[in-house]
Amino acid sequence: MNDLQQYKQRKIVNDPVHGFISIPDNILFALIEHPYLQRLRRIKQLGLTSLVYPGAVHTRFQHTLGAFHLMGLAISVLKNKGHHISYEETLAAHAAILMHDIGHGPFSHALEQTLIESLTHEDISLLLMDRLNQHFEGQLTNAINVFKGKTEKLFLHQLVSSQLDMDRLDYLKRDSFFSGVSEGVIGSDRIIKMLEIKNNELVIEAKGIYSIEKFLVARRLMYWQVYLHKTALVAERMLINALKRAKHLSLNKIEVPAPPFLQTFLTNRFCSDDFLSNPQILDDFAMLDDNDIMSSLKLWRRHDDNVLSCLASRLLDRKLLGIEISDTPFDKGRIDQLKKEKKLFGNMSDEEMNYFVFTDHISNSTYNVGQENIKILYKDGTLKDISYASDMLDHSAFAKTVNKYLLCYPK
Repeated sequence: MNDLQQYKQRKIVNDPVHGFISIPDNILFALIEHPYLQRLRRIKQLGLTSLVYPGAVHTRFQHTLGAFHLMGLAISVLKNKGHHISYEETLAAHAAILMHDIGHGPFSHALEQTLIESLTHEDISLLLMDRLNQHFEGQLTNAINVFKGKTEKLFLHQLVSSQLDMDRLDYLKRDSFFSGVSEGVIGSDRIIKMLEIKNNELVIEAKGIYSIEKFLVARRLMYWQVYLHKTALVAERMLINALKRAKHLSLNKIEVPAPPFLQTFLTNRFCSDDFLSNPQILDDFAMLDDNDIMSSLKLWRRHDDNVLSCLASRLLDRKLLGIEISDTPFDKGRIDQLKKEKKLFGNMSDEEMNYFVFTDHISNSTYNVGQENIKILYKDGTLKDISYASDMLDHSAFAKTVNKYLLCYPK
């Protein structure tokens, strides 16, 4: 019996955000049941943000099902407005949104540019999609093309990845629900009902403009209040530093205990060619989840290396570094002075102190003008970018990239 023959009945999942989610096709349910998708049950959607908002322990698997549900609603709305979307195209869009997050590593972005230095989670997602397509004997080819934007119907790709995609509509509502931050609540149902297609692109009917304004304001507030909360930022950077230290020690032949799949990435520096030439590397990545990192931290808190043990202990016990945020870069003299003052902290060398006194920067823009813009469709058929159509949003402010600088050090 193959994967598809065993799934004969329509499946329904109960979701706390959207209610009942229907999985209408065998291949979609088989895809959800695949280990690559099931791994997302063991990866938190918001990483270490639960150290700030204790309820924010929901997973990428929950988010994936939510985005999948919204995709179904969006396609139904567009079909009811007279647009032809075939059953095959509907399947492709659903499968594409199911696979959009499979390349994420443990604790979201903490592993990127740390243990895996040359690939982003998007790169790894595509590698895993190709592997899945082989497993399903080519039945996911159309879905991968939708994900890449290599489809005649561009709006299908925009439903998966754009500034108004099903991914964003779900994660804002879901992250708001689980964190308890009400500023993120959006009218996703209303936005979806206002979707339309013009010139092969996804647009919003003019009467939905206020829902889009609310969506953009909610996204801005959620970024500064949740995703870029200073406590979550310092915790994530401490985790990154712990992983960097573990890798530094491992590459210098100092034993660092870790689960075998994590050990692979601690003891090697892989480039993109390595992933292509050695399938085992991708297999090992596909086994990594948050549990590997947490198990390692518990082992590392007793390691002989003072830097690694201190970082691990502080993360496990929530004894985080202090953090300051500024609109301008921090003075180098201030940083050097802090390192000198804190040098007796754990009796560490100058090089070791860099793990505890360091700077970084963050940036965020609420709306990117010129990048698959959100367009408002008026009754006379004209289109206008939301940043100009809105009489509430300040075009220059919402399009501006905001940069902030971090300074972290032991309290």
